[in-house]
Amino acid sequence: MEKTLRLILGDQLNRQHSWFKKKDAAVVYLIMEMKQETDYVRHHIQKVLAFFQSMRMFAEWLKKEGHQVIYLKIDQTENRQELEKNIRFIIQRDNFKHFNYILPDEYRLDRQLNDICKQLDIETKSFDAEHFLSDRQAVKSFFSGKKTFLMESFYRSMRVKHDILMQGKKPAEGKWNFDQENRNKYREEVKIPPPPVFKRDLSQLHDSIKAAGIKTIGEADPKNFQWPCCREEAMELLEHFCDKLLPHFGQYQDAMHSQHPFLFHSRLSFALNSKMLHPLEVIRKAAAYREEAPEKYGMAQVEGFIRQILGWREFMRGIYWAKMPDYALMNFFSHKRPLPAFFWDGNTKMNCLKHAIGQSLKHAYAHHIQRLMVTGNFALLAGVDPDEVDQWYLGIYVDAIEWVEITNTRGMSQFADGGIAGTKPYVSTANYIDKMSDYCGSCHYSKTKKTGDKACPFNSLYWAFYERNRDKLEKNPRIGFVYKTLSKMKQKDEILAQAESYLENLDEL
Repeated sequence: MEKTLRLILGDQLNRQHSWFKKKDAAVVYLIMEMKQETDYVRHHIQKVLAFFQSMRMFAEWLKKEGHQVIYLKIDQTENRQELEKNIRFIIQRDNFKHFNYILPDEYRLDRQLNDICKQLDIETKSFDAEHFLSDRQAVKSFFSGKKTFLMESFYRSMRVKHDILMQGKKPAEGKWNFDQENRNKYREEVKIPPPPVFKRDLSQLHDSIKAAGIKTIGEADPKNFQWPCCREEAMELLEHFCDKLLPHFGQYQDAMHSQHPFLFHSRLSFALNSKMLHPLEVIRKAAAYREEAPEKYGMAQVEGFIRQILGWREFMRGIYWAKMPDYALMNFFSHKRPLPAFFWDGNTKMNCLKHAIGQSLKHAYAHHIQRLMVTGNFALLAGVDPDEVDQWYLGIYVDAIEWVEITNTRGMSQFADGGIAGTKPYVSTANYIDKMSDYCGSCHYSKTKKTGDKACPFNSLYWAFYERNRDKLEKNPRIGFVYKTLSKMKQKDEILAQAESYLENLDEL
């Protein structure tokens, strides 16, 4: 009997994959914890814990279902800690004649596995992940011949294709997008229900990670680990979101609050990106709740949530595969400044950054507006090297995998792609941050001052960013008003001087 070795990567924990529909004594599944994957950037300790524990629980599920599994833990002596070395070792040790793998979602792993298979002297075959709602080349094909990719157009096509929130060929309630209704500040007028608690002690795993010499960032309480690490827990979190949080999600999806790091967000991104949940089941679950109780679940709430998964998630993956590997090298503004030291400890007098970064270090989580309009906004205004921005975002968030991280950071957040993912830079003064949060009220800096003592750095850095990039941005139709304002600005020289003094002392802000 010729044996087949099937590789499962840490973000391929999909119980619904066709591989697992039948048991086969000649098939063995290989799952590995490797330093290759923990060390290419410095990850948050909760991210490493979440992936390793989820992988271990997935392996146990496979065994209970009657499948054969080889599992290499991070501290096992036979673990070569590298993908190719481990694959070769297992194939030779157990005399496998066939090697199968599921197509990875990261370009580097896709290339690595392709190269490995070319060098193996046994039969190899790749399989689809059976997870996404569009194929790798869907966005590239959809926008063939165009320089700019517009998410809204792709999102509408996905709504039609999958018949989500549709009334025949038209969008339900006559609108495709309720984004204008998704921009409310949270003033604690609606109580936020506490999230489900998954009581799990990961102290032993935590100790193994540290003993293996894996360098991490952030903090964790391994005795009370809170991220879902199996499908049952992910489903429980999905039910909690739909039942308790979805009725107010859209209304407050862009809000930020110093006392409520999660607000009405689902925290399902890790479960989705590790494939414990399928995006269509999440989307249909949210849509079903609305169908059953439309008076409780307004369209603005549900559409705002579905757009993030059916729109942004699929769109960003499509850009990734359309533009890699060149995308990872794009630096439209030629930014070269190092990431300020406070990104690693949250020690800054800027209250918005203190909370957004502090929350990220504590929970391995921040929602999309905190990532885009606080940490990302500041990094872009400060001219930080997008390589450093990418590495920080990829490491600090539990849900960060390159296909979704790099398009959002190097693209949407840093505009380093020159306008592929977004039509304009997403930057702002303190005014936007104050409008959407409670951060500014207790800040060391004054949200209204552009210059002088305790002037909010965002206010001068914003105008300085546009001034120094005039040649690249002035003709952009979406931001022409900025340059009209700049040309009439009486304090322009003072503002630019204020910005320059801040840029020279970023670590002191």
